Amino acid sequence: METSRATDFEFAAALSDLTNWLIRQGLENTPVETWLEACCEKLVAAGIPLQRVNLSLRAHHPEIGAVAFRWFRSGAYERFDYQRSATTPDEYLQSPLYYLLTHDISELRQKLTDPEPAMNFPIFDELRERGGTEYYAAKRFFLRADHDSPVNPRNAGEEGMTISMTTDAPGGFTTAQLDAVRNLLPALCLTLKSGANRLMAEDITAAYLGRDASARVLSGAITRGSSETISAVIWYFDLQGFTKMSETLPGTAIIDLLNDYFALAVEVVERNGGNVLKFMGDGMLAIFDLVEVPDARRVALDAALELRAAFARLNEERTRDGLTTTGFTLALHAGDVLYGNIGGKTRLDFTVIGPAVNTTARILGMTGPLDQTIVISSAVAKPIRETRPELVSLGQYRLRGVTERQELFTLD
Repeated sequence: METSRATDFEFAAALSDLTNWLIRQGLENTPVETWLEACCEKLVAAGIPLQRVNLSLRAHHPEIGAVAFRWFRSGAYERFDYQRSATTPDEYLQSPLYYLLTHDISELRQKLTDPEPAMNFPIFDELRERGGTEYYAAKRFFLRADHDSPVNPRNAGEEGMTISMTTDAPGGFTTAQLDAVRNLLPALCLTLKSGANRLMAEDITAAYLGRDASARVLSGAITRGSSETISAVIWYFDLQGFTKMSETLPGTAIIDLLNDYFALAVEVVERNGGNVLKFMGDGMLAIFDLVEVPDARRVALDAALELRAAFARLNEERTRDGLTTTGFTLALHAGDVLYGNIGGKTRLDFTVIGPAVNTTARILGMTGPLDQTIVISSAVAKPIRETRPELVSLGQYRLRGVTERQELFTLD
């Protein structure tokens, strides 16, 4: 009897320590991948015979709908990013987690060794093959901060997580073990919410501000007027004939067209180390930091050539599908810019400003008169001209609002 009481006391103390440890991970903003793996190992050490744990939550990302983290006692660890889709995969529809989320229950428990189980799902066969004896899953929800918002009721709703656990212990989980898990869930949910909020902030700000601007804003660069001077290649891009297309095509076709071509341009810029700052109608502004991107002038030229080839391929695909096609114009210039926050007291934009940006806009305006899709300033072309024979001078021109004559180039 005394031994049993001592064991129960040690078990309770271990779980209390684990609860405090989990809260500390949330306060320290420890990544989910790190603390979940350690948490599972601590639970096993405390006497809960876990074989497999799956933790999933909704993602706030343009392409990713949900994220799942999966731990195995064997030492394996996996992360899954589930892409957004118009249709729900059959695998998910036939899963115990889908059943849990679509029924008015808070948890689900099934012995995998029952010859005639009350519930059976395809994944249970896989778990049985691994030696699993019992499956347990729970869902926990927490209200969003703007729940029942009087400003915008569309923001009302819930966020939450699902967690599933499998054991291979003979007889499955004991009631005491699952009670311990249930008691731990509030702390685990709070820690996850802390990490999920940070992940959500990173995903949303990266989607709307760009990766570099997002990192700067989240690190505290949020004061109106705060900025720094950086040297960069400025990339100013827009689509050809957009005004005419917008007058003749239905709105949905215009949106689809913009998404197709912008997706291509963003992919090319980011793959080459550039940062997309903003979209302006049918235009896009991006920069290649001359410090962060080695040989940024050459990289920006390569990206321009890559974009030209990618547009040709996309236009072939859209033509085959009977869709409207278009081209692009692009201006490249290099110089010092102010990179930071401008705007109103409660609505800011993180962007670049300065004479170099204005000059790039004027150069873009020369694509029509010069009958060229890509026009490049001497600030980009001259330092690398000897090694880039495809650079061809178009002559010197006066640009509106720019004091000095500008020699302009294109890519042959």
